[in-house]
Amino acid sequence: MHWHVLYTKPKWEKKVADQLNSFGVTCYCPNVVKVQQWSDRKKKVVVPLFNHYVFVQVPEKDRNSVFISPGVIRYLFWLGKHAIVKEEEITIIKQWLEGDETNSIDVLPYTVGETIKIENGPFTNHNATIKQVTNTHYVLVLESLGCILKMKLL
Repeated sequence: MHWHVLYTKPKWEKKVADQLNSFGVTCYCPNVVKVQQWSDRKKKVVVPLFNHYVFVQVPEKDRNSVFISPGVIRYLFWLGKHAIVKEEEITIIKQWLEGDETNSIDVLPYTVGETIKIENGPFTNHNATIKQVTNTHYVLVLESLGCILKMKLL
């Protein structure tokens, strides 16, 4: 049986999931822990991963039973039909949320004196030495062409 997507009132995702579960409807509302900043404190809160959406698994004949919850607005449609989410996709979301591994990406800036190879633009495949690094641009020395290049950061 496929999963369908319900569109809910704002901030009702967890309430709808709890209500539908109590009525015996199979539903899933993926939640994440987020650090919320207020003016005087920070607090960890559990929020839905997808705002306004709850996934439900109901037989075709019981499709309207989800409207017993006052927070349900409608089903989500795609190309004129009820949006369908595959079981594999729900499983991937669950595995991703339950995983203990933390993915982090470090973006390290170039440093003065470092030699780089320019990969696009008019100076493609030329080597350059970084002469200066600021918050807005890099100054590069292209020794093979005998010029200095100032590149703006995007």
